[in-house]
Amino acid sequence: MNWVKVGEVTRYFGKINVAVINLDDNLMIGDWLGFVRKGELLFEQEVVSMQVEHQEINDAAPGEEVALMVDHKVKNGTEVYRAVE
Repeated sequence: MNWVKVGEVTRYFGKINVAVINLDDNLMIGDWLGFVRKGELLFEQEVVSMQVEHQEINDAAPGEEVALMVDHKVKNGTEVYRAVE
């Protein structure tokens, strides 16, 4: 499986398990993501919901900041990659 960087975590809200990601590439519901910190893959998960300004969206473009529910705690600066075939 190949990976393409789609962005970086800019904020994490632990009480609700939400990461805010500043996008460098397109992202959409159903994409498979890998969260990488200091070259180490922390975890993978599917994008099941995504919000911009508290509104549910199906896709987002580079330059947008999106909020995602995440399965595990992440730190600011964690890189986010999308699986591609």
